[in-house]
Amino acid sequence: MDVNIRIAGEAGQGVQTTGNLLVGALAGMGLSVFATQSYLSRVRGGLNWFDIRAADAPLFSARDEADLLVALLPEALATLQPHMSDGGVVLLDSEEAGATGCISLAFTKTAKEVGGSEVMANAVAAGAAMRVLGYPLDGLLGFLSQEFKKKGEEVITKNRRCAEAGAKLFASDPPRVPAPKPGNKPVPISNATQAIVLGAATAGVKFVCGYPMTPGTGVLQGLAALGDEFGIVVEQAEDEIAAVNMACGATYAGVPALVATSGGGFALMTEGVSLAAMLELPLVILIAQRPGPATGLPTRTAQQDLLFALHAGHGEFPRAIYAPGTPEQAYHLARRALETAHKHQSPVFLLSDQFLMDLQTDTPTLDRTLRPIDRHILADPPEDYLRYAVTESGVSPRAIPGGKAFVIVDSDEHTEDGHITEDLEARVRLQDKRLAKERGLRAEALPPERYGPEDAERLLICWGSSYGPCREAVDLLGAEGTIAAMLHFRQLWPLDAAAVKKAVAPDKKRAPKKIFCIEGNATGQFASLLRTIGAVGECESVLKYDGLPFTGAEIAERIRHD
Repeated sequence: MDVNIRIAGEAGQGVQTTGNLLVGALAGMGLSVFATQSYLSRVRGGLNWFDIRAADAPLFSARDEADLLVALLPEALATLQPHMSDGGVVLLDSEEAGATGCISLAFTKTAKEVGGSEVMANAVAAGAAMRVLGYPLDGLLGFLSQEFKKKGEEVITKNRRCAEAGAKLFASDPPRVPAPKPGNKPVPISNATQAIVLGAATAGVKFVCGYPMTPGTGVLQGLAALGDEFGIVVEQAEDEIAAVNMACGATYAGVPALVATSGGGFALMTEGVSLAAMLELPLVILIAQRPGPATGLPTRTAQQDLLFALHAGHGEFPRAIYAPGTPEQAYHLARRALETAHKHQSPVFLLSDQFLMDLQTDTPTLDRTLRPIDRHILADPPEDYLRYAVTESGVSPRAIPGGKAFVIVDSDEHTEDGHITEDLEARVRLQDKRLAKERGLRAEALPPERYGPEDAERLLICWGSSYGPCREAVDLLGAEGTIAAMLHFRQLWPLDAAAVKKAVAPDKKRAPKKIFCIEGNATGQFASLLRTIGAVGECESVLKYDGLPFTGAEIAERIRHD
C-alpha cells in the first residue's frame, strides 16, 4: 500500500489545514506518512500544494505523481493534472460539471449548507478524500477534535459535521487502497523545525534571537511557545547584525544561546561570527537554507550554503558544521551543536533547509525532559585566572563576568589575560592556540552513516536532507538488481580524510565502481570539499537546484542511466 494525496489551492485557501488534517488522520491509523509542501512567497493567491504520501511501510521520500488530487481551485488542474498516476482521481471544488478527468464536488457550498463557514471547506475536502481512499472517518473526526480543542466545542462540532458531509459527496463506490494492518498503533509525526526547537530547549538554551526569515522563523516561534515551560527568552532583533551580536553578549555572560536565520540573513552576521571566534564564544547559528543569490526563491529549498558557512567570517578560525537528514537527527544535532560550541568555545553551524524544516514524517517520540548541556564554566577560578590561557587543546578554562575572576575580552588581538596587544609573538601564540581546537573537533567528528552492502557497485554520497530520497533510491535500485549503497554525512566539518576513505571503501578489494555525490546545489559543493581534503577521487555529481527537493525515484532514474 502506497498512496500519494495532493491538496492544491491558492495561499489562504486552507491547503495546509487540509493537508495537516489528513496527516493527522492517516498517522492516527498507524500508517507511515511522508508529507511535503510546495508554496509560493505570497500571502494570498498563487498555487500551493501539500503532498501526503502514506504507506504501510516506512517512507523516506516524496513522490512526483499523485494518486488523488484535491483541487480547491480550477487553476490547479493545468499545472498538476499531468502529474497524476494511472487511474488517479481528481476532485475539484466546483458547483459545475468538472473538466475532463475531474469529479466536481462543491466543498465550499457544502460547508455553508451544513452550518459551517467558507474556511471549513478544508474539512469537507478532507472527508471526501478519506471516502475516496475507502477509509472510515473515525481517525479524521478524532483528529479534528484534537486539532480544534482550544477553539471550543462549537468549532469542533461544525468541522466534524463538514467532514461527514464531505464523505457523503462521493456517493459511488470509491477506488480503494489496501487497509492498514490490523492492530496498527498511531504513528508519531514531526518535522525538523519542531525537532530543533525541542532539542535546543531540552539542552538548556536560554536566549534565542533572530530576524524572521523563512524557513528559519518557525524555530523562533517554536522556542517562544516553549518560553514559559523551559525558561527561554526569544528576541526578535531589529536586524541580523543586532541578532548575532546579542547572541555574542549572551554567551559572554554564560547563557546558552541560539541564532536562527537563512542564507540572506546569515550574510549580515559574518562579522559577528568572527567576533565570536576572537572572543572564543560558544555561538550556535541555525542556517535554514533556501535558493539564492539575494532573495532568490524564498520559500523553496536548497543545499547551497555549505561553503558559505565553512568560509564565513574574516580571518582563520575553527568551526563545526552539522546537517541533519531527518527530524530525529535534527533533535540530537541541535543538542550536539550547543554541546560542541561550549566544549570547544568555537562557532558551530546547523544547516537545514526548507524541505526538511517543513516535511512531516514518522519520528520516534522525542524526549522533552530538560537535560542541560555542560557549559564548561569554572565554578571556582583561581586568583591568577587568564581567560585565554594557552593550552595544548587550544581550549582555555572559561569563567564568566560577575564571579570571582576578572574576565577581560577584546575583539582586537590580545594577550592571555585578554588585554589588547600588537606583540607579534603573542599574536602567533594566540592564533596557534585558537586553531589547535580543530584537532579536538576533528577527533570528535561524527562518522558518516552507511546504508546498504559494503561491496556495493555504486555508492551514493549525500548530506543533510538528501538522506531520505537517497535511501529510497538505494532500495529502488536494489529491487532492480543494481547493488547500491548510501553514505550519509550529518557532520560536514571538520572531516577526517582517512576515516572518510575507509567509509567509502570498507573493503579495498571491493571498492565501489562508481561514486555519486547527491546535492541540492549547482556546483557540487560537498563533492568539491571531499576532493579538497583528499577523501575521494573521481566522483560524479548528481545535482538539483530548481528549488524543489529530490525524490527517491528521481535519483534512481539518474543513477540508472549513468
